[in-house]
Amino acid sequence: MFDFMEMDFNAAGKTSQPIGSGPYIPDAAECMRCGMCVGSCPTFRLFQIDEETPRRRIRSISKLLVENQPLSDMEHQHLHNCLQCRACESVCPSRMAYGNLFDQAQAALQTPRNWLAKLAFRVIEQKRRRNRLMPLLGLYLKSGMRKPLRKTGWLKKLRLAEAEALLTPPALTPLKPAYPTAVNRRGSVALFTGCIAEQFDRDTLLASITLLNAIGFEVSVPPRQGCCGAIHQHNGQAAAGLIANNLQVFNALPVDAVIHTASGCGAMLSEYRAEDEQAVQLFSNRLADINEFLLQHWPEDLVLKPVDSSVAVHEPCSQRNLLKNQHAVYALLDKIPGLSVAPLPDNQICCGAGGSYMLSHPENAKALRSLKTQAISASAARMLVSSNFGCMCFLNADPALNEQKFVHPLQLLAASLP
Repeated sequence: MFDFMEMDFNAAGKTSQPIGSGPYIPDAAECMRCGMCVGSCPTFRLFQIDEETPRRRIRSISKLLVENQPLSDMEHQHLHNCLQCRACESVCPSRMAYGNLFDQAQAALQTPRNWLAKLAFRVIEQKRRRNRLMPLLGLYLKSGMRKPLRKTGWLKKLRLAEAEALLTPPALTPLKPAYPTAVNRRGSVALFTGCIAEQFDRDTLLASITLLNAIGFEVSVPPRQGCCGAIHQHNGQAAAGLIANNLQVFNALPVDAVIHTASGCGAMLSEYRAEDEQAVQLFSNRLADINEFLLQHWPEDLVLKPVDSSVAVHEPCSQRNLLKNQHAVYALLDKIPGLSVAPLPDNQICCGAGGSYMLSHPENAKALRSLKTQAISASAARMLVSSNFGCMCFLNADPALNEQKFVHPLQLLAASLP
């Protein structure tokens, strides 16, 4: 079953790439043969074949980046089936930097994009274009044309069906640039809003502002900020411009911290790289996850209203495998008296969202989402929370979820403020 563990990257006279001379790919001798990457890989869970494992993908990456050889169509397919959840990286005893290697491979492949993907990249990049689109989407959702248009089949023909299924009413007004606190001021923070989350995850952003104000922090929302760059970088597109913009915008602010609410964005922000190392260092030193920041600065005299209910916590891959701070969510929710908090079963397996994966590989994504929905049913929890907007959006679009919907844990906390 695990014969892929015996594969040799040094076959045919090839030698491992020396550190410092190019991308470092571990060779077979460095593998502990523990099989942990196999059990944690969501595509292996789906297909149960060696080609859908991290070690096989590393062989393809080595072939591409080190040996400068083209990939076969099948190697290309299996590589792109990866969700980039990085569960393999988090459990690997050899500390393989799989995420960085995968991004390099994507950039080297330069896979041709269809018109829809190109348009999506432009909308993500350009805030003005995105803002102009939102009223049209809001009008479409209110028009009653959604069901009739779905029945025509045109959405599938235009490859828009998967994206359309995720639509919820967008916020049409911008956030204010500043939100002062009404209690004793303890400091100031800047809020990272991301790209589409600013319109489609407004409740979470407002909850974060409410909570930060409640613990004594003024909140600024710089309007010139942009997308974190994750979608671009993980799909082989240039993210340098997006990174440079955010570094310039946030580093110019006299704040104590830069706060992110979506773990997917936070994972990308925490791994920023740029030529200006001092700018990256300044940004990184002030970057903070909202859950950890609230937990660290929570006033002892702030007691929340009780909630007699139960909640299941979904741990996004970006939070579990990269930020590694899911404990903060449980600690925060424990501050709500009467609330029973438990992890969602099988949290180690990706829900299928995977950034843009839910749009590029809908069948694989839905199969993984179905496994997650089964875990939800088994949990018997009355409420569901997740700290990543993309995961919430994808999971909430599942018809099998019935009346239960995921919310960010911040929303439960804000609703429990006295």
